[in-house]
Amino acid sequence: MDTIERLTACLNRLPGVGRRSAERMAVKLARDRTGLLADLIRVLQDTSENLCCCSRCGSITSVNDEPCKLCTGHDRDESILCVVEDPNDIMLIERSGAYRGRYHALMGRISPSRGEGPSSLRIDSLLERIEKEKFKEIILALSTDVEGDSTASYIIELLKDKQVKISRLASGLPAGSGIVYSDPLTLSRAIKWRTPQKP
Repeated sequence: MDTIERLTACLNRLPGVGRRSAERMAVKLARDRTGLLADLIRVLQDTSENLCCCSRCGSITSVNDEPCKLCTGHDRDESILCVVEDPNDIMLIERSGAYRGRYHALMGRISPSRGEGPSSLRIDSLLERIEKEKFKEIILALSTDVEGDSTASYIIELLKDKQVKISRLASGLPAGSGIVYSDPLTLSRAIKWRTPQKP
């Protein structure tokens, strides 16, 4: 396999990058004369040397801040744990500014089609944290598709005898959207989990 094929194969392994996009990126990098390739090499080397996943929550952090500031910060609510699928979900929730508790990234979800079962996820460490850190509420911030629902159901079953409140993120119509653009499942959830309004 030549260099361009190896580069294409590597880029193709990134999430959301199909074969054609990977080929275009590889060719762009191979013919680059603007310094992009050199910048990319430096950033990838820096990432390799200086970033890691937090051993406690799984978020991306500096190797010098391990465990991360989300786990050690005294300004966080230690009674709530938000369980997400991926470290990227943590960054998105943090950007919203609506949550100040702790996190736990599963690093995936139960997906028989991809050969990922409960043992592939960070569920054992989740149970250990719940036992040790005595959270009062567990928020399951997982996808609302079949795999996300299966993962949530599995975790709920494991926690049924624990003295902890379990909740899921509300789901329904997205902001700025109309009913006409919604699928039946989204509409069903929006109606089921509707919120009362004061006159």
